[in-house]
Amino acid sequence: MTRQTLVAGIGNIFLGDDGFGVEVANSLKSRQMPEGVRVAEFGIRGVHLAYELLDGYDSLVLIDAVPMGEVPGTVAVIEPDVASLQSDEAGVLDAHSMNPAIVMGTLARLGGSVEKILIVGCQPASLEEGIGLSEPVAAAVEPAVEMCCQVVANLYQTSGKETAA
Repeated sequence: MTRQTLVAGIGNIFLGDDGFGVEVANSLKSRQMPEGVRVAEFGIRGVHLAYELLDGYDSLVLIDAVPMGEVPGTVAVIEPDVASLQSDEAGVLDAHSMNPAIVMGTLARLGGSVEKILIVGCQPASLEEGIGLSEPVAAAVEPAVEMCCQVVANLYQTSGKETAA
């Protein structure tokens, strides 16, 4: 059975650096990925992401702007606690909410789950209204693309499957 992984770029492109995940996902679409990996950008469509995950993914790699208290443009891999994200206390989803805890809580209430969740996050410089990434965050797009490819490769090596990434 082939492992199924969703790589999902999220964020609001109308809020400056919050569009980071969407930009990285769109760049990743031109990369060759192992069988079973789907790359997509979801923007702020949390309901759509929750329903997509019902298709039976083993792992989810979210790409997003994440305030980490670091220098703008810093990229890191974050592994959240899956159980707390998929709890019934995660909150209620509205049509334009993209909080990962709310999306995962909705997924759990719909009867779905994901074994492993990783976040490739970038420290934003600005989340003010406006289209386009700040200079440090734009410079972090290609390193984040490479980091996503490495994360996917690691997921597939861990599962005993060879990668073509």
